[in-house]
Amino acid sequence: MKPTMLFAIVALVAIVMVSSFDLQLAPNDALNIASDMVANVLYVCPAASTFWDGFASALRPFSHYFIIALFFVIMLLMFSWGWALYQNLLTDSFKRDSFKKPWQMTKMLFWASVIITIFVMTPNYFRSVHINGAPGEWVLCESDTPGVRAVPADAVQH
Repeated sequence: MKPTMLFAIVALVAIVMVSSFDLQLAPNDALNIASDMVANVLYVCPAASTFWDGFASALRPFSHYFIIALFFVIMLLMFSWGWALYQNLLTDSFKRDSFKKPWQMTKMLFWASVIITIFVMTPNYFRSVHINGAPGEWVLCESDTPGVRAVPADAVQH
C-alpha cells in the first residue's frame, strides 16, 4: 500500500474516532443553563466572515454551470467506458490498455468534483441558521465554543 493511501486511511480513522467520542484538543468551559431548559435550547455563535465564505459566495452563482459541466463530463465518461467495453467484446479478449484513459478521466472527474464542492460549500454553509428577531449571520456551535449564546430552539430556522 502506498504511504499516501495509508496516511489517508489513518487520518480518516482518527477523524471518525475524534468525532464519535467527542474528543477535543483544547476544551473550553461549557455554557451553563438550567437543566429544564437544556432540551429546548440551541447554541449559536456569530458567523465570522472568512476568506472561504467570501470565495464560496462568489462561486455560488456559477454552481448551476458547474452542475451542467459535471453531467456533460459524466455522459462523456459513460460513452468512453462503453466504447472500451465494446472494443473488448469485439475482439473477445480483455485488453487492459483500452481502460486506462476512461479510468484516468474517472479519477480526474471525482477529484475535480470534490474540490469544487469544497470550494462552493464551506462548513459555514451547512451550519448557518437564522434567528427570529436577531440581526446578523449565525452558525450552530457547541456549548463550549468561545462567544456561544443559548437561543430557544423554536426561534432558530435553517
